Amino acid sequence: MTPIDKLNAVLTHVKSAFVGKNEIVDLLGIGLLARENAFLLGPPGTAKSALVRTLSQSIDGGRNFEYLLTRFTEPNEIFGPFDIRRLKEGELVTNTEGMMPEAALVFLDEIFNANSAILNSLLMALNERVFRRGKETRDLPALMFVSASNTLPEDEALGALLDRFLIRVRCDYVDPDLLPEVLLAGWRLDGRIDTNRPMITPEEIRALQQQCRGVDLAPVRKTFVDLVHTLRNTGIKVSDRRAVKLQHLIAASALICGRSEALRSDLWVLKYIWDTEEQVEILAGIVDKLLEGAPAASAHPQALGNGAPNAEELMKEVELLRGRWASAGLSFEEQNVIKDKLRYVQTRTHWVRNGEHQQYIQSQIESLWQSILQTV
Repeated sequence: MTPIDKLNAVLTHVKSAFVGKNEIVDLLGIGLLARENAFLLGPPGTAKSALVRTLSQSIDGGRNFEYLLTRFTEPNEIFGPFDIRRLKEGELVTNTEGMMPEAALVFLDEIFNANSAILNSLLMALNERVFRRGKETRDLPALMFVSASNTLPEDEALGALLDRFLIRVRCDYVDPDLLPEVLLAGWRLDGRIDTNRPMITPEEIRALQQQCRGVDLAPVRKTFVDLVHTLRNTGIKVSDRRAVKLQHLIAASALICGRSEALRSDLWVLKYIWDTEEQVEILAGIVDKLLEGAPAASAHPQALGNGAPNAEELMKEVELLRGRWASAGLSFEEQNVIKDKLRYVQTRTHWVRNGEHQQYIQSQIESLWQSILQTV
């Protein structure tokens, strides 16, 4: 089995363990190949840390480092304490055993709690894969950094931290209809010691990262340049440095599909470079329009799907829920299921691109809520 086949097998294994998270898993695979960092935005309890942990368990011989940052987190908790034995000899050397400087995959939860004491060291580690403390400097073996938060930063200093994560993806609760599958997958994951999981070594991933740099981007370069201009004109900041790094994501999409040449469909990854939640819909609209008519053959699976909700399908769901609510003899549990599903549909409606369609569906949802409140 080739290294790229091994990586795809690992990603498939992680998807099977986390129902409804295919998009996030695929983007983590892109980040690994591109050697770029990923940021997950979402509420607690959406399996962010478990997902990264499961991925790291398939990296044979690679250590995982996971930490929840608070405002009081000290550098020692992330990078390791000073070596007492060396300190007695007058040397300031960090004992990094089991800490971030030795990890292949790093997950930093609530990243924007980072304080000034660790901010500069974190920025250098994320951007340059270098750990520096006083006169001490060492290269980091990290294949990728993943961070998470339930909010976006408002402070400018923390904005620089977000900028170190090229891939940004929302991690929400799954569709309520998938909850039975989520429970079953979670039960299996909790109770299983998986000795047959597919594995890939850090060395194989690094070889793939090097191979990624050899992907031919010439077929899509003009389209990519035009897209960057379009995004800048729309108000989405794409610096020259960022545009250069985005090429790594495009190349990774091609390589993970087994190609040495990029296609227009590989530009799907550019939907995940937003700075604000308001930009999510704008980016998806621009990129999806660009992908229209792109050949489906050899395209990445995520390039074939349209992330925007279908207005007609949402309206059908609302009418279905209306019919279910009107049914006689609903139990308390059945009523709660309908309410949960309606909340989910209401959230999805915010991302309908056509304003008139969105307004109409919202009015129907509000009407159904009124009916529910009147009968409760």
